[in-house]
Amino acid sequence: MSTPTHLKYTKDHEWIRIDGNQATVGITEFAQRELGDIVYVEINSLGKALKANEVFGTVEAVKTVSDLYLPLAGTILELNPRLDKNPELVNQDPYGEGWMIRMTLSDPGDGSGLLDQAAYDQLTGA
Repeated sequence: MSTPTHLKYTKDHEWIRIDGNQATVGITEFAQRELGDIVYVEINSLGKALKANEVFGTVEAVKTVSDLYLPLAGTILELNPRLDKNPELVNQDPYGEGWMIRMTLSDPGDGSGLLDQAAYDQLTGA
């Protein structure tokens, strides 16, 4: 498993790529591997402003259903439209085509609770 160095991570296994005041969010390779085959992604938070660590959706796998937590506060702008018909993209390409949401950040400078690649690898034992 390789953890990209250009992303930030949460202890709940979400990743975030920050570009100015916008960000893209998904789940990590570790998370998708632990969940197993993803069969459904449900995100009903489009257009909603949420606080950091609030649930923005769920991911259903063969093994379980898991909540998705927002890494930073902001408003959900876009859902990955490909996940409706192809939720397996989360398993196949979690850091690329398997992204889940795009959002506007409330405070782009507030990344204090996020982990870098080395800290995340230490958390997961990678």
